[in-house]
Amino acid sequence: MPAVHVPAGSADGPYVRTPSGVLLPADIDPFHRRLHRVAPTALIGDTTQTTGMRRREAISGKTVGARNLWMGQTHVPAATSSANHHHGASETAIYVVAGNPAFVFLDVDGDEPVETRIETAPGDYVFVPPYVPHREENPDPSVEAVVVIARTTQEAIVVNLEGLDWSEVRPDEHGAAGSECAP
Repeated sequence: MPAVHVPAGSADGPYVRTPSGVLLPADIDPFHRRLHRVAPTALIGDTTQTTGMRRREAISGKTVGARNLWMGQTHVPAATSSANHHHGASETAIYVVAGNPAFVFLDVDGDEPVETRIETAPGDYVFVPPYVPHREENPDPSVEAVVVIARTTQEAIVVNLEGLDWSEVRPDEHGAAGSECAP
């Protein structure tokens, strides 16, 4: 099949040719044609916060134009517990980088609700389903806990709560993708 010349910037059906001559699907905008590096010094601290923690945004709609993902770091100082919170409709994956944080939630699947602690170490992963009330604790008296977080929404959703008992969880009111709630 002979090569067909398509001038840069012009469309050839569902394709467009870039200035470098590469033919791409026309629905891929220029911002989403390359990889993006976010250096540690470029992390954004201006995110919804929960008492006792410091979140730093790395990958998001604001930083790299992400559409369906938020990723960042959370720092929990030594001998500190976060406030109770959930992350709305977002699924959250956590990777423990440093320290031994504990993740506390109310296990409601038994005969009685039981406050449950997941003890972690560097290298561990934790999955937090949508809307599950929880808190992070760092019981170490001298070492800060650092985790990397990835969420299935573009922005960080944080809904701060009084308790872990689900009484304040309202999937129809809080935590839609892209929202940042702090009632």
